[in-house]
Amino acid sequence: MQDYEVHEESRTAQVTAVARSTLAVEEIGLWLNKTYGDIDRVLSERQAGPTGPPFARYRMLGEGRFEIEAGFPTTSPIDPVGDVGPSELPGGQVAVTTHAGPYDAMEPAYKALETWVNEHGGKAGDPWEVYFSDPSTDPAGWRTEIVQPFRPTEPELTAGTGR
Repeated sequence: MQDYEVHEESRTAQVTAVARSTLAVEEIGLWLNKTYGDIDRVLSERQAGPTGPPFARYRMLGEGRFEIEAGFPTTSPIDPVGDVGPSELPGGQVAVTTHAGPYDAMEPAYKALETWVNEHGGKAGDPWEVYFSDPSTDPAGWRTEIVQPFRPTEPELTAGTGR
């Protein structure tokens, strides 16, 4: 089992070009493959990037369904074209870890991030994954950065102490 080292970073907001969908887990892989190709074509036509590797941001809806925003960082906001439009990865404090191996084995990485955020008194936002490996290669060699935005929770005031 992989040991996950989690570290904190402060990131600036990143302009992106994305497509969005609501999908079941088993639909995500095929959708991402098509979507990244579509976005790459739009960015190439507009000479706007991509300026980094692909990412996918997830919001769990329950019952194995997710709202997904997937795309690439860009040099500047793009005008919408078909299903591709402008967006932004948020700036602020994030907890980050790297997963090595297949996507379906990432749950322990997410647990490590959740534990870290809880131990540091934070409230988590919607995470995203940055894909550094070609999915047509051996999954054992895949490398995925998982970024968990969070904000520190305010300390509770104790009655009568002023703190």
